[in-house]
This record gives sequence, structure tokens and C-alpha cells, in this order.
Amino acid sequence: MQEERRLAVLRAIVEDYVATEEPVGSKSLVERHGLGVSPATVRNDMAALEDEGYIAQPHTSAGRVPTDKGYRLFVDRLTTVKPMSAAERRAIASLLDGAVDLDDVVQRSVRLLSQLTRQVAIVQYPTLSRSTVRHVELVALAPNRLLVVLILSTGRVEQRIVELAADLDDEALVELRAVIGQAAIGQVIADAVTALGALVAEEALAPPATLAVIDALSEAMSDHRSDERIAVGGAANLARYGDSFDSAVRPLLEALEEHVVLLKLLGEATTGEPITVRIGHEGPYQELASTSVVAAGYGPGEEAFARLGIVGPTRMDYPGSMAAVRAVARYVSRILDEA
Repeated sequence: MQEERRLAVLRAIVEDYVATEEPVGSKSLVERHGLGVSPATVRNDMAALEDEGYIAQPHTSAGRVPTDKGYRLFVDRLTTVKPMSAAERRAIASLLDGAVDLDDVVQRSVRLLSQLTRQVAIVQYPTLSRSTVRHVELVALAPNRLLVVLILSTGRVEQRIVELAADLDDEALVELRAVIGQAAIGQVIADAVTALGALVAEEALAPPATLAVIDALSEAMSDHRSDERIAVGGAANLARYGDSFDSAVRPLLEALEEHVVLLKLLGEATTGEPITVRIGHEGPYQELASTSVVAAGYGPGEEAFARLGIVGPTRMDYPGSMAAVRAVARYVSRILDEA
């Protein structure tokens, strides 16, 4: 009973501190949370929590604030991630359902996350190297010009214009489309490149059109420009944390310029773990020890092709942020799966 009561006191301190941005005293806890015990008992519980390192007293005669250890216990003891409200679910659906391509999905997702959580949102573009080839289309723009369209399992679409040395008739185009599709569709990128290369090796006298199309596809599949691309939004939300500028906001603003740093902050989130929360000193950078990260993997099927999440000062609404990150990750995964 005593442990559960102290956990309830810690939960109340976290919730009040996040809401009010002020150290929390025993009197306000009793008044606002109906803990069912006397202020003296609450003070004893707060003293025990402080001795155990879960809360701290920033100033003499001030209330208490949660420590990183306290936030960690609070997050770990959340029995479930609170569900999104019907209005929030509708907002997610209405915004993301209108996306026209992968770039649009990513940009809409980062804007949505920053609005829902009022934190800085980060969305990594799906990693090309872990994609599979979903479809290859060859479209005749002219007798000697083809549009080559590559569609990947992540929803990414690559297009290349191929100029041919000679005209290609409809029958030859159908045959070329079948040969290319058989070699590449359903293959992981690396295997597809190998299979297309084998076509060239096997057919030293392959028609020039075949060679030109294979060159274009191989180049598109080897284009790793997006592997380290991320979208960032909501930096203006940091203005809410003026009291934490030197300790949390300034280092985070500097980190927003370094995409490699942001990717490392997101960590190795996968779909196997519904949500990843790194609090304060648990992160990879000591200079960002006053910030926390909530992240999740997303992608079609069971494997995460990329990560998304939010980052902000440790004084954040963890249940709400976790719910939003999980919901957006699931929705984006569904969009990519159905694309």
C-alpha cells in the first residue's frame, strides 16, 4: 500500500509540474488530487521519494520537481498508453489521408506530430536500402523515349527518362517490361540490382533499350540521398520553455542543425517495440541531458523502415506524447502498406 501511495504521489507531482511549470508542494497535491491521506503523510512520502532520488528540491522552502529517475519510473509504471480522443484520431486521418506521395506523407506527419504534442517533431524518410521493389513500369513517351517508374515498398517513387538509340515498338516494350519485372519485382534493393546486372551479363548482345533501362533502374536503386534525410517541425514550440533555455532549449536548437545527431536521438526504434522513451541522461549526448525523446518505428508490414518521434525538455507530457507518436506511426505504416 505504501509503495502504491508513493507512486500516486510521484504521478501527481509529475502531472502538476508538467502542467504548471512550478515546483509542487504537499498542500497543493492534497487539494488537487484527493489522495485520501493527510498533508503530513504526503510530506513523508515526498521525503521518501526525495531520499530515493525520484524528486528533488530546486530551492530551499520550495516544492519538489521530478528527476530523470522519477520521470523514468512514471513512464515505466504507465499500465497503458492513453488512447487518442476521437477528435485527435479524426485529425490524424483527415490530414494524412490527403497525402499524394511519400514526401507529402513525411511533411504532413511532422506537422501533425508537432501540433499534437507541442514539441519538436522529427520524421526520418524510409531507408532505401531496406526497401523491396513493389512495381516497375515502362511508359512509352515517344518511339525512342521511355519513362521508367520504380515504386518501392516504402512508398517511395523514382522516375527516370530514358532516351533510346533506336525506336521501340509495342511488342518489344511488352517483352522488355516482362523481363525487367521478373528480375526485380519483389526483390530487396540489393538483390534487384544484382538480378538486373545478371541480365546484362547473360545477354552480352542485349538490345540497347534493355541496357539503357537497366542502367536507369540501377542508378535509381543506388540513389541513397534519402537514407539520412529527415524532416523537422515545431521548433517554435520550444519558446514555451523559456525558463529552461540554457539547459535544454539552446542545446536542442543547435542539434536541430545536425541531422545525424537527430537520427541518433531517435535511436534504433523498431516496430517490435511499440514506443521508445529516452529520458535525460539516457540519451546519447551529454549536452542534451535535459531533453527527452519519444520515438517509434514505422513502415509497411512488420519491419520498421524508418523512425519518427518528438524531442523536447524532460518536463513534457509523456502519456500524451507517447499516444501521439504511436498513433501517427501506426497510421503512416498503414498508408505505406496500402499504397
